[in-house]
Amino acid sequence: MIDPLDIARNIDESACLETLSEMLRFNSYSETPGERALAERMAEIMRGIGLEADLHPVDGGRVNAIGVWRGTGGGESLLFNGHLDTNPVTEGWSVDPWGGLVDEDFIYGIGVSNMKAGDAASLCAVRSLIERGVRPRGDVILTYVVGELQGGVGTLSAVRQGIRADYFINSEPTDLQALTMHAAAFVFHIELEGITRHMSKREEAVDAIQAACRLIPRLSSLKFSDAPSDEHRLINRVHVGTIRGALSREFHEWRAPQVADFARLSGSGRYGPGQTEEQAVQDIRAVLERLEDEMPGLKTKIWTETRDGKPTMPAFEVSKDSRIVQSVNAAYFAIRGKSQPTGTIVPPGFYGTDAGHLHVEGRMQGVVCGPGGRYNTMPDERVDRVDYLDMVRIYLLAICDICGVD
Repeated sequence: MIDPLDIARNIDESACLETLSEMLRFNSYSETPGERALAERMAEIMRGIGLEADLHPVDGGRVNAIGVWRGTGGGESLLFNGHLDTNPVTEGWSVDPWGGLVDEDFIYGIGVSNMKAGDAASLCAVRSLIERGVRPRGDVILTYVVGELQGGVGTLSAVRQGIRADYFINSEPTDLQALTMHAAAFVFHIELEGITRHMSKREEAVDAIQAACRLIPRLSSLKFSDAPSDEHRLINRVHVGTIRGALSREFHEWRAPQVADFARLSGSGRYGPGQTEEQAVQDIRAVLERLEDEMPGLKTKIWTETRDGKPTMPAFEVSKDSRIVQSVNAAYFAIRGKSQPTGTIVPPGFYGTDAGHLHVEGRMQGVVCGPGGRYNTMPDERVDRVDYLDMVRIYLLAICDICGVD
């Protein structure tokens, strides 16, 4: 008789670590030949363990690696989703970003958190079951995509090519927490036009830099007025990322004794499911109008950035009572002996993920749950060994529960 928990507790940890280490030795920067080379290797590994696997085209000459473990029939299907492309290496690393280093505590490498550890975990979960002779009743689909860093073009392409399942798990880094809601994003630009005077007469001026200094903390604390619940409000956020102020739109910076009459700010906003970008911009505009009232003579303008047909990641939401969420919760409890943190969790709730496309375009129910997050987007990016290996075990149990086993 098959005991999934026994299989989970006795996975080949060395093989799981080596699989991830090998993936990290590929420099799979977004939109580079290394990205394709890793996709080809993933397809090769999947075929080697008995999956139907191939490379699927993505615009721009890119490819997704997609494999299917066919079930015997009668079970529900489960799709795992994760991207292969990575952010660039920054300064400050003390280990080789592509060395695949594993020590007693961590696995190191660029992209290990975002999100090769999640990709390797689903692959190793399937391989562990196959090696123990397990056959699922429902199909298991592994989608290792590209282009998440370009708005999710790889996952969107896969969904439009007909890749579907009853449920999905997106493996973005959540530190093994079950994320049931995350935000959508937009980019905005603001211009502040004041009135210049020499510093000797600055009381007569309207200082655009001073206006920007007043504005930024108000935007940082802003919550949008159309939030349908406190959970949605939790993932409302506005952040100003760039600011420049000087004389005129040409930004003459050599005339420091004069009061700056022009400033430009750029930033990003986050809003939840059921909320709109239009309302978010309207709420920001209301803040600008109040600033104009406080500083007579100040003129403000806001507009949002268009992406010229390129996709943006929509918001994602699933009920905590969903079958997939309950399955992952149960698997987590079986492995760790405690309840899994579940819900609209931050900071992951501020992320954009391909779960948005699977939810909106694919009309699938799913959950975001993956290893890593704590040491993401930083020098010496790493993932805790125990988290990665427990993720393999949790995915394995979720497969057995959702798909059923013969």
